[in-house]
Amino acid sequence: MRPNIIVFSTPTCSWCKKLKEYLKKHGQYFKDIDVSKDLAAQRDMIRKTGQQGVPQLWINGVAVVGFDRDKINRLLNIEINHKEIQND
Repeated sequence: MRPNIIVFSTPTCSWCKKLKEYLKKHGQYFKDIDVSKDLAAQRDMIRKTGQQGVPQLWINGVAVVGFDRDKINRLLNIEINHKEIQND
């Protein structure tokens, strides 16, 4: 079963862009929400995490604040080899 991934981002956020590229690289499908335009989603994001910064993502309802690669890999069962770490 495919994980439910929601990314909260803004168009000017460089880490948001890196996060989405990382998810795509690993074949993960996600819904991207621009919180600079969707204020209801922005309120939900802040209510869940207490944080206003982006990127944030929810993986099967579990919040990840920032591009926390280790937590994302753990939640999505992404295995990384050392060569890949050097190239990211």
